[in-house]
Amino acid sequence: MSKNIILTNQEIEHKIKRIAYQIYETFVDEEEIVIAGIATNGFTFAKKIAVALEIISPLKVSLCEVQINKQNPELPIHTSLSKEQYANKGLVLVDDVLNSGTTLIYAVRHFIDVPLKKFKTAVLVDRNHKKYPVKADFKGISLSTSLLEHVQVVFDENGDNYAYLS
Repeated sequence: MSKNIILTNQEIEHKIKRIAYQIYETFVDEEEIVIAGIATNGFTFAKKIAVALEIISPLKVSLCEVQINKQNPELPIHTSLSKEQYANKGLVLVDDVLNSGTTLIYAVRHFIDVPLKKFKTAVLVDRNHKKYPVKADFKGISLSTSLLEHVQVVFDENGDNYAYLS
C-alpha cells in the first residue's frame, strides 16, 4: 500500500494558522471560546489551533477533549469539560478528517443540548463523502477521493506532521 502525501508538515502548519485566523474573525466579539477536539487526532489538531489562536488573538481559549466511540457513536460521549464549563460560550468542534460525517454529527448532537453563543466545526481534511448533512465551517483542504481511498493524518511527537492518501 503506497502513501500519497497530500499535506506536508509545512502545509499543515499553514492550514492551522489560516484556520486560527478564520476562527478569530468569527469569534472576534467573544472574550472566551472553547476548542473541542475529537480524540485522538482531532484533539491533537485542536491543541495546535488553540496555540495558534493564543498567539494571534486576545481570546481566552479553553481546550476540551471529546471522547466518542467511532465504531459505535450512539454510545455516550464524554468531554473533559463539564457542560457548565462550555455553556453560553462560543465553541469550535475539531476533527482531523471529515469522512462520512458520522463522528462529527454525533458529536454535534452532544453539544446541541447545551446553549452556546456560536457553534462552528473545523477539520483538516474534508473528504466530500458525507452520509449525514454536516459541513465543516473551517477546513484545511477539500479532497474528492474514491470510497476505496483512505486519508490518514499523522501528528508525530517530533513535529513531523503529514497527511496521506492510501
